[in-house]
Amino acid sequence: MARIKATLVIFMLTLVSLVLIPLQWIAIKTNWSARKWLPCFWHKIATRLVGIRVHEIGKPTLDRPLLIAANHASWVDIPVIGSLIPLSFIAKSEVSGWPIFGLFAKLQRTVFVNRQRRSETGRTANQIADRMASGDAMVLFAEGTSNDGNYVLPFRSALLGAATRQLDQVEGEVWVQPLSIAYQRFHGMPMGRQFRPHVAWYGDMELPDHLWAVFCEGALDVVVTWGEPLRVSASADRKLLAQQLEDAVRETTQNALVGRTLENAAL
Repeated sequence: MARIKATLVIFMLTLVSLVLIPLQWIAIKTNWSARKWLPCFWHKIATRLVGIRVHEIGKPTLDRPLLIAANHASWVDIPVIGSLIPLSFIAKSEVSGWPIFGLFAKLQRTVFVNRQRRSETGRTANQIADRMASGDAMVLFAEGTSNDGNYVLPFRSALLGAATRQLDQVEGEVWVQPLSIAYQRFHGMPMGRQFRPHVAWYGDMELPDHLWAVFCEGALDVVVTWGEPLRVSASADRKLLAQQLEDAVRETTQNALVGRTLENAAL
């Protein structure tokens, strides 16, 4: 039965994608405003088809320019966050070459960062700043990698520095908002440490096998918590900023993982 469900999910997502991919390509090429909303629409459909229930606490700030600093546990984070508001991601350059997922990332208007070539840091920072200055909300997974979903890794100040370096291009300040993602329940039951790796994707896990497993099972409850946005100026201490964001995300993530927040979350 689970295999039939997964096959149907893939079939329906394929149909939806065949309709929306050409529309998004046209929207990007023509600078049509729908380019910001079509990916959000796709993610909403994807989360519902798979059986992912997103419970949202707090609200994304309306202030711009906006950088969203989030923790990262799984590829599922992408449709979960992408279903909330129109936004784009900051990702490692390797993602652009991945089959299928690389295409989706490009259609999401992702900014790719080459961490191996420091000579490209300035160009990438300029690209991020330009996008933020134009009003795009950009998501940075500030840990720099994913983990098993049971804890939050230290936030990397270097990543935040690259994302906020060109503050002079965005009128001297940006808003940075922490965002916590916590996978709390599996088939309606508390997930616990032993089952959370079912959704987490990290280490040397094979993506196709993990993707298939999530499609087969589905029935996930994830709590997404928006923290208090911080106004950041060009003189801000990047290490202090990273620590503030990390502390905020770690606290809200741990509260969600132990079940303290779901009853207050909106579906």
